Amino acid sequence: MTVGSIFLGIAGGSCSGKTTLVNTLEKTLPYEVCTIAFDSYYCDQGHLPIEERALVNYDHPDSLDVSLFIDHLRSLRSGKLISSPVYDFATHTRSADSIQVMATEVVIIDGILLLVFPEICELLDLKIFVDAPETTRSSRRVIRDEAERGRTAEQAEAQILRTVKPMHAKFVEPSKKKADLVVDGEIDPKVSANQIEKVLSLM
Repeated sequence: MTVGSIFLGIAGGSCSGKTTLVNTLEKTLPYEVCTIAFDSYYCDQGHLPIEERALVNYDHPDSLDVSLFIDHLRSLRSGKLISSPVYDFATHTRSADSIQVMATEVVIIDGILLLVFPEICELLDLKIFVDAPETTRSSRRVIRDEAERGRTAEQAEAQILRTVKPMHAKFVEPSKKKADLVVDGEIDPKVSANQIEKVLSLM
């Protein structure tokens, strides 16, 4: 691998297996690794009544603070420390806390809509898309939202139908063509991690 940080982007549909792959890469890559989640950069909806926050389309690119995210990626590439925001998915607000991040040998950035934005793609050295069937992604999404995001199964299913599926078709699936490598989100993530490690070793 070349001297300097490699910026590795991991995109794919909601619950396609991105986080699982990121966690596996953190454990298995023979490099110093740090991670940044595009999910942390959702716009703060604290100005809206709580019942209206749930109606915001969080699967649309406009729901993200893209300018701050790009500023942070550029800062990391120039060797600066950033304060990555912390987002509360239960209340749809940005926490007062932040996470200090400094670029390491490999900087892993993951997000559903990561490859939608040309300005972000330009800042990534290697672009990965995690692919999984709609049925797999939807069932995983319901389980996750109940366990981690304070939602009922009915609320999770309603959001899938209202925004997740149509936005996946409109934005996420078309962004797959920008990936340098497409991996299967249903197989053992160690297999995909090994593929990625081989590519990184040649960079």
